[in-house]
Amino acid sequence: MKKLQIKYIAIILSLIIFASCSKVLDKQSLVNSNADQVYNDSATAVLSLNYIYTQNLPSWFGNGSVSAIGSAGPCNLTEECRSDNIYVKGTVTQETVGDIGTSNSAGTNYGKIRAINQFIQDVNAGTINSGTKNRFIAQALFWRAFRYFELVKLYGGVPLVLKPLPAVGSAAKAAAMVPRSSTTATFQQIVADLDTAINYLPPNWSAVDYGRITKGAAQAYLGRVLLTWASPQFNPNNDVNRWQAAYDASTAAIATLSANGYGLYPKEDVTMWTTEGANSDGTPKNPEAVMVTEYNPATDANGMANNNYTNATLPKYIGTSGGSTQPTWDEVQAFPMADGYAPGSSPNYTYNPQTFFLNRDPRFYQTIAYNGCSWPVVGNANYRLWTYYYYTKANGTATKSTETSASSTGFYCRKAIDPNISASNLMYSGTDWMEIRYAEVLLNQAESAAEIGHLGIGQEAYNNLIAIRKRAGILPGTNSMYGLQTGMDQTQMINAIMFERQIEFAYEGRRYWDLRRRNLLEGTLNGKMRQGLTIVLNNTGTASDYALLTRDASSGNTNASLAAYYLANFSVTPVNVDTYPIDYQTADHFFGIPTAALQNNTALIQNNTWGGSFDPLQ
Repeated sequence: MKKLQIKYIAIILSLIIFASCSKVLDKQSLVNSNADQVYNDSATAVLSLNYIYTQNLPSWFGNGSVSAIGSAGPCNLTEECRSDNIYVKGTVTQETVGDIGTSNSAGTNYGKIRAINQFIQDVNAGTINSGTKNRFIAQALFWRAFRYFELVKLYGGVPLVLKPLPAVGSAAKAAAMVPRSSTTATFQQIVADLDTAINYLPPNWSAVDYGRITKGAAQAYLGRVLLTWASPQFNPNNDVNRWQAAYDASTAAIATLSANGYGLYPKEDVTMWTTEGANSDGTPKNPEAVMVTEYNPATDANGMANNNYTNATLPKYIGTSGGSTQPTWDEVQAFPMADGYAPGSSPNYTYNPQTFFLNRDPRFYQTIAYNGCSWPVVGNANYRLWTYYYYTKANGTATKSTETSASSTGFYCRKAIDPNISASNLMYSGTDWMEIRYAEVLLNQAESAAEIGHLGIGQEAYNNLIAIRKRAGILPGTNSMYGLQTGMDQTQMINAIMFERQIEFAYEGRRYWDLRRRNLLEGTLNGKMRQGLTIVLNNTGTASDYALLTRDASSGNTNASLAAYYLANFSVTPVNVDTYPIDYQTADHFFGIPTAALQNNTALIQNNTWGGSFDPLQ
């Protein structure tokens, strides 16, 4: 489903290609074509299926094209990054989140669901052999479940449309007046679609079809769905049966995935993101990549093209558009020490905010780019990042940044930045987005296991945390607990798992949704003013341009030598980058239905937290 530089030499060759999910395919919608011309031949029906993939595959950070949260940037809604937005201000209105659709368009959630339903109906009516037909429909059902899950997370229950409605005329208008199903019924439909998909999907596809939804990916996604259904946002009375269902789903996913070449990538570095594709037998080259959105390294006329992540994330002064993902001082300090203990509580390492980068969890160095760090980028293996300020007047009354467009926090995100992309190709990154990593499946299982009482050492909660910390490179310690407390009770274990998710999935768009589903947004973030770090070169009382200091030679090539350089040359000061404290609204646990949607479909009822009578907890 990416990067295949295929030339259309002959029609017969293209027919072979049609059977794959390659992004060189012309993924045009065929839902309005003559069904007999399309759905009696798998080579043409797959074109319509490929269109469904292109319409629904999430982009970087898990964002979708119709997502209000995606537009705001999930990282900006937590302590990971900072932006001025109405969510953290607490000024969300019922008009804010329009994902349910306020107009009739193929690009809305229901427009996409219509295309999926049309595909399912037409494939069922066609004469394609039953095995191929079932695999086609299974993939479409996965994407229908995906779309409804995106909606139910935001609003609670939504109208369930399971067949294509009339497109035009008074009958179409009447048919579109579909009332909201209960939240329970919506989740039940999502689960039913995923169960059917799981039944017919293969554990792996052929190498040319890498990127299609597999049985294990559908099971892992079911685990994510049921974990959300069991979480406090939807389960205030803590029905343990929901946690058991979530545990069973993730356990089944792990069994399928581990039997078919999936598992934790052996090390946590950039190659976990840049290792892509499948082996000749269809097993993934990257075992971590359970569900991926593939990208081409250059724009083409068909399907998903290059992503903008690298160009938008690297510092602007090296020729990018960017620096759009800037870690806060809050997130920088959250990372554990090298032994897995929190900064300030480690028995092995003293934490000094002045030299914050010393002896940290190895994931810190793969995630956070900081002043003075060695950061190979744009083909320069010796590149070193500098973000400090220096005095331009001898009396210390004026400062200037070493950057032409300075980071507002003093940091940059370096996760998944391919060091081999040249400056001329920054806009054409082909790095795939991993929507589901194997690590998530382990942590989903760990959380649900803890909630049903599997808390002992040797059970899933401990085992999965240890596996992820071991892969990260945290030191085992004399007790081989990788910094974890022994004998944790349920509350302590859940807190440990949520913390591990914060670190492991930093800047992957997961944090906001995790805090939301556990009703932790207000308790974790309200009242907080996010901070950055201002680093200033010490003033020596002269009028020299201190940016000309031989920084690379003076700072050395190790963190210890850089730390000595910091202590001798820099002052380090946390500063607020927010101008107001975060103030999430309780009503945002389920967003309001926009006025236009209510007017377009008079059968819709507003949520009870926004003046209506619909209870999203039923």
